[in-house]
Amino acid sequence: MFNYVGDISKLTHYIIKDFCLNKGLAVDATLGNGYDTIFLSSTFERVISMDIQAQAIDRYKETYNSSNVNLVCDSHANIDKYVSGGLDCVMYNLGYWPGGDKNITTLAHSSLESLQKSLQLLNPGGIISIALYVGHDEGLKEENFIMKFVENLPKDTYGVLLHKYINRSEVSPRLIIIEKK
Repeated sequence: MFNYVGDISKLTHYIIKDFCLNKGLAVDATLGNGYDTIFLSSTFERVISMDIQAQAIDRYKETYNSSNVNLVCDSHANIDKYVSGGLDCVMYNLGYWPGGDKNITTLAHSSLESLQKSLQLLNPGGIISIALYVGHDEGLKEENFIMKFVENLPKDTYGVLLHKYINRSEVSPRLIIIEKK
């Protein structure tokens, strides 16, 4: 197994832990199995974790007990209903819930809407991570929408970096990191 290029989640956690300036409020925009929420709750003072699937929320409640985590069963497109500002980090794992119904996926339009809102709520020095899984049709749409959007973010305000495996399958995951100046 590779240390750096082996696991996109570990890479994401490393970047956030070492480079996100403030550790006040973070959002896990896609709870799923809860691994990012666990990481965020050990790193940030407060975490809001969102998922549209009540089953994901229930499973997290049954398995983990983090007093600094607020679980929200809603679309990440509604992030602004739960956060009014002061956001230091947002993590996205786009696609479907591993182990869940693969017909329920994040959607390009709602993911882009959430990303736009997150950028407005993000503090200077904050980081947004976006793990794109492009091995299904909606994932390809999301990649298209999001790449076009982030490529045009003002470079004097945002730094955007793409991590992509170049010696693996064309549908291997991609990681976008956005840092606000």
